[in-house]
Amino acid sequence: MSSNPVAETVAKLMPRARAELTELVAFKSVADFDQFPRSESEAAARWVADALIADGFQDVALLDTPDGTQSVYGYLPGPEGAKTVLLYAHYDVQPPLDEAGWTTPPFELTERDGRWYGRGAADCKGGVIMHLLALRALKANGGIPVHVKFIAEGSEEQGTGGLERYAEEHPALLEADTVVIGDAGNFRVGLPTVTATLRGMTMMRIQVDTLEGNLHSGQFGGAAPDALAALIRVLDSLRGKDGTTRIDGLTPDASWDGLEYDEEQFRADAKVLDGVELIGDGTVADRLWARPAVTVLGIDCPPVVGATPSVQASARALVSLRVPPGIDAAEATKLLQAHLETHTPWGALVRTEQIGQGQPFRADTTSPAYAAMADAMAVAYPGQEMQYAGQGGSIPLCNTLAALYPHAEILLIGLSEPEAQIHAVNESVSPEELERLSVAEALFLRNYAAS
Repeated sequence: MSSNPVAETVAKLMPRARAELTELVAFKSVADFDQFPRSESEAAARWVADALIADGFQDVALLDTPDGTQSVYGYLPGPEGAKTVLLYAHYDVQPPLDEAGWTTPPFELTERDGRWYGRGAADCKGGVIMHLLALRALKANGGIPVHVKFIAEGSEEQGTGGLERYAEEHPALLEADTVVIGDAGNFRVGLPTVTATLRGMTMMRIQVDTLEGNLHSGQFGGAAPDALAALIRVLDSLRGKDGTTRIDGLTPDASWDGLEYDEEQFRADAKVLDGVELIGDGTVADRLWARPAVTVLGIDCPPVVGATPSVQASARALVSLRVPPGIDAAEATKLLQAHLETHTPWGALVRTEQIGQGQPFRADTTSPAYAAMADAMAVAYPGQEMQYAGQGGSIPLCNTLAALYPHAEILLIGLSEPEAQIHAVNESVSPEELERLSVAEALFLRNYAAS
């Protein structure tokens, strides 16, 4: 990184950033209170609020959102007449999954091979720290030239829409000229990237019932309808032979026009085992960013250990559908529901329940804010030109903000590059990326104020 006062300040602040991220990662702030204590999320929210207060924010508040979680808000005034920028991140995290699969404890930030490991290190507690670093660097070098609104969501990973509903009920709160969403990531480490599109999502629970109770498979198997087998048939119908998502009425063949994703690089990033084929057709970018993708997230059925020789009377699954820009998530939900019901075999009773939904998003990359970010990234990443990529994940709040504030420019940056392995075991963040993106965000705010 070329020497400049902002970059030098961020470099000096990195030890503090690591200490703060260590504290923040230690909170088990999974917003699923059937699995994790609500007190852990509330403590994480309080930590963020205290950090904002310590950095001079005004009107700091813990917002009780309609889904029963808390978002953290703060306002930092800039010069009179300045533009307003909303900085977004979330402090809630995914469950650690199989803790035995972690090399080091998931809620203890641990350095290994130049990276910092821990749940939320990249997604998205690291985003909270990134915003704080950028603002501190500007404070130390002439001041912050814009009004800053800061919002840290408490249930983004659950898709339950608490902050979205709160923003709709309080439309003036998050109004801004530009929104910087710190929950995306570079295409790869060292390549500055803004995310131009996000797939939306819908989640649906399906339950299949066939019998009043389980039956002995020796006595009844072969004629008694097996609910688990019926569920497997339904789930299998969601994919073609090559693994392409096939949902009746949903177009599976759109194309991505932009940065391409080399197939061998993707295999390495995804850690696909030797000899295992990728699924779907078209380019990797088509499959990740332009087309719908279905995933079976979980199945309720007897585990192998302790299973009995029984025909199952009932089985249940949770299905996720990622929805690309150009497809309405509500319509996709209806199609998924109809498909599941239509493809349930043997007259089995089927019930479906929508769990969560978010619309896809496409940014206007021709806006002045993107030019300001391109100039900032060119300084933070010498010799690299800012790239535009899609992201397969969902950030439903983007569409809510775009609808509430149609004139606001929305940029998506962040720390979730492929090596970060967000949502998986051994999630990590590159401290170099944290440093460079903090510099980029600080310089962006300066550039944008002058534009």
